[in-house]
Amino acid sequence: MKFKPIIIVAGEPNSIFTEIFLKIIQKKKFKSPIVLICSKKILLKQLRALKENLNFNEIDKKKIFLNNLKFKKLNVIDIDFDQNKAFQKISSNSNKYIEKSFEIGLKIMKSGISNKLINGPISKKNFLKNKYIGVTEYLADKTKVKNYAMVIYNKKLSVSPIITHEPLKFVSKNISKSKIVKKIKIIDKFWKTKFNQKPKIAITGLNPHCESSDIFNEDKKIVSPAVKILKKSKINIEGPFSADTIFTKSNRNKYNIIVGMYHDQVLTPIKTIFEFDAINLTVGLPFIRVSPDHGPNESMLGEKKSDFTSLLNSIRFLDF
Repeated sequence: MKFKPIIIVAGEPNSIFTEIFLKIIQKKKFKSPIVLICSKKILLKQLRALKENLNFNEIDKKKIFLNNLKFKKLNVIDIDFDQNKAFQKISSNSNKYIEKSFEIGLKIMKSGISNKLINGPISKKNFLKNKYIGVTEYLADKTKVKNYAMVIYNKKLSVSPIITHEPLKFVSKNISKSKIVKKIKIIDKFWKTKFNQKPKIAITGLNPHCESSDIFNEDKKIVSPAVKILKKSKINIEGPFSADTIFTKSNRNKYNIIVGMYHDQVLTPIKTIFEFDAINLTVGLPFIRVSPDHGPNESMLGEKKSDFTSLLNSIRFLDF
């Protein structure tokens, strides 16, 4: 088989995943076989609730081989889980099911059958239970990876936060030169490997205008020295820049990726610019992990109104 399969963990069963996935799988063709890890019982209930039909090839999770996959059909690995209704309120009831789904997905990654993993929307509050601050960190721990980076990717411009989902009051305490250097080196390596391109990187400061009335200025003491270290390593990086102007049109056209100090500093502008036309990458894992850049959208369950663009782009990104 020329193209390795794309493995998709459906994620939270009470999310918009089934709806947007159906919109894609019924209309779009891909070079790679698609393998969906989900509950067959819930999938069938949601198909009935959405008044949709879908033919699929069920695969025994104990016998996952390439020759068992159907190229022209959706391949499904059933993880036993059920609930009374097709869509219910999100709770911790699905935690073990989601955990088992990830276990099967990671087992496939480790086997070498595939190196392409997508997960559908996850309720971090319910599934991670404050043990991990995000799915990025969850997967890094499960694969025993210490150095990794979260990237929100669009081919025109991408962003990456040094600090991901931690509360804002902890950001300044957790920024360090070594953390910045390690994350940007991982990103630089990924761009060269995946896109055969030396990326142009901009980095923001932490403080407004990169200035601080405090005695300790993180931008001068941490960010600027990290930039000097990275330049010595021949990485094409500039900054630190003030976060309130780096996303102006004239500036963002100069760079492939803008690295910020914390989550909302770079995710707010990128989502304002591209809305759903971006995907979430975890860079540094032993495989490529992608997810749509949105949550379960519980308020619109079963309404057939949710935008599928980010999930479609996630699949297209791995269709190689």
